[in-house]
Amino acid sequence: MQIDDFDEKILAILQEDASLSAAQVGERIGLSQSQCWRRIDRLESEGVIEKRVALVDRKKIGLNVMLFAHVKLAGHNRNALPEFSKAIQDFPEVMECHVLMGNVDFLLRIVTRDVDAYERFFFERLSQLPMVQEVNSMIALSQIKSTTVLPVSSARAT
Repeated sequence: MQIDDFDEKILAILQEDASLSAAQVGERIGLSQSQCWRRIDRLESEGVIEKRVALVDRKKIGLNVMLFAHVKLAGHNRNALPEFSKAIQDFPEVMECHVLMGNVDFLLRIVTRDVDAYERFFFERLSQLPMVQEVNSMIALSQIKSTTVLPVSSARAT
């Protein structure tokens, strides 16, 4: 899909505030409401805009601990990776799961209420998956940067 300057501006604005109407976005970038709406609709229908969400402050709802876990699978048979990938979908504590190349197979970003809650999650759920050989967990002490805003202008070829 071709992304032009107007699309870039729309994406930048909506990444900052997805609650804005097409008229409000159009006004900021010099397009009519209908032109802007058609572009937003195209970006959504082509999957560039996956969905619009509300970002929740995890600490304000009591999820005070964020951890990163390296997971190594016991074997790499044909079913291990898809089985783990499917199982991890059922764990709401797991915010992100990435397949890695190297010494470990997966990187998980996990949030819990406290360390005790993570300990229960680890012993009762994560480590109980039969394909899991090893889990190394690291608690994040503080968060320096967290964003959902992609650098759209950097992605486009010039």
